[in-house]
Amino acid sequence: MSQSVLSLKNVTIYQESKSVLSEVNLEVNHGEFLYIIGKTGSGKSSLMKTLYAELALTEGSGSVVGFDLASLKENDIPFLRRKIGIVFQDFKLLPDRTVDENMLFVLKATGWEDKIEMQNKIDEVLSKVGMKDFGKKMPHQLSGGEQQRVAIARALLNDPELILADEPTGNLDPQTSVEVLEVLKKINANGKTIIMVTHDYALLMKFPFKTLKCEDTKMFEVIQQRAV
Repeated sequence: MSQSVLSLKNVTIYQESKSVLSEVNLEVNHGEFLYIIGKTGSGKSSLMKTLYAELALTEGSGSVVGFDLASLKENDIPFLRRKIGIVFQDFKLLPDRTVDENMLFVLKATGWEDKIEMQNKIDEVLSKVGMKDFGKKMPHQLSGGEQQRVAIARALLNDPELILADEPTGNLDPQTSVEVLEVLKKINANGKTIIMVTHDYALLMKFPFKTLKCEDTKMFEVIQQRAV
């Protein structure tokens, strides 16, 4: 029986006191891959921010990776985020540090201390995304697709239960976008739960998974057709 990683019941999501999504009911089980689509301003990113507690849940009930969002205290947020891997559109790599140093920064910030264990973990996650030989490179020496692979590896460092990918291919060309989706698909096939916000309908057809659409303050499932 699948274990619920995320559960939202009768949730209303606000952005600066304005309701952007209402009556949201969502259950995501361990190992699922879920797309969220919709126009700019339809509430997709606000939903994601609510899931990693950048926006507070003030109406309805919700739990993410075992944390109750409605009663979440400020000092619990770092513990929630250690169980969630977040991948952003603009990579958010530290520009003055190598790939390995970007990884070390995250590990040290989340309590890792043993140097050998840290390097082994860095090698492991970079291998998963095909970037093991790039540890000494600076971000500016990498293509956009390579930077996003590193960002995905970074999201895997603490073995998260859930990966939130907010427009991870938004700054990439079509072929590179496909390559990044192949990486995410492989990670999902190995058991990771992934929720991905996207505008790229070509990817939805090439890699069909359950798809929810945000529109007119509501969220509902849509059926995507596989590309012929």
